[in-house]
Amino acid sequence: MDVKEPAARRGRPPQTPEEAERVRASIVAATADVFADVGSRGLSVALILERAGIARPTFYRYFANAEEPLHMLLSESDEALVRTVGEAIRKTDNDVSMSIGAINAYLDWARERGPVLRPLFSEMYDRSSPVAAHRELALQELHALLNAKICELGRDKPDSLDVDTLLNACEFVGYRLWLADDPDPGLLDRARSTMIRIALATLGNPDDLGRALEIPGVFS
Repeated sequence: MDVKEPAARRGRPPQTPEEAERVRASIVAATADVFADVGSRGLSVALILERAGIARPTFYRYFANAEEPLHMLLSESDEALVRTVGEAIRKTDNDVSMSIGAINAYLDWARERGPVLRPLFSEMYDRSSPVAAHRELALQELHALLNAKICELGRDKPDSLDVDTLLNACEFVGYRLWLADDPDPGLLDRARSTMIRIALATLGNPDDLGRALEIPGVFS
């Protein structure tokens, strides 16, 4: 009796983990593009599909709704911010270099966000937006990083209101800076100096201000 070979499986072959990750990343990238254009309120699966150039079943193989890839995008952005600032301040050995390093790292992070930065800033105080919840978590981590570094430098733990004031002020300056798609380099330098002065005023002491006066571009 002849044994029949099993029928070939129809449809697409199973994906490798690498292929699946590439598709997932392409969906998140498309979500970033749509989010940059319409914000979280205008985000939809249909717009993501159009931008990604994929079929609806492919999308739902990886995500249940439009909010899931947005949360992934926001989490990646938060992690990049905390990592970038953390790496910068760990290399410093005094309050002045810590302030300058943290501000430079923040601006580097902001530049890398590109067009996504505008809805990030515009929705950060909107409690109905997922941006606000992600922002709170990121600020808590930045708060802890700054506290730990300042104590490591032998200073007293700063008042939480001072740290909150610094972080919120930097967000505001960043928002003003990136109202334009491509900020003028001169405006970028002024924003950097403003943020550093705020950091020194909130977290530093008179000796720090004296040292900062000798650094070109901070107070000039």
